Amino acid sequence: MPIYAYACADCGLQQDVMQKMSDAALVTCPECGKESFSKQLTAPGFQLKGNGYYATDFKDKPKASCAPCGSAGTCPAANS
Repeated sequence: MPIYAYACADCGLQQDVMQKMSDAALVTCPECGKESFSKQLTAPGFQLKGNGYYATDFKDKPKASCAPCGSAGTCPAANS
């Protein structure tokens, strides 16, 4: 179940609440009882790691082209 961050606009209470995605959003503040309790926008707390996920989309850098012949890969001119 996801954890949602809530805050009250009147009393300033901040609270994390574990709810189902299908549950209705809370509106009544548990501290002051007013109808000013709302969800806050927060950053996700996960990072994709493992085979196929990189910090940048393209981990491999393109190979530099050879100056003498312009090929990108093994250069016959560089080996001679």
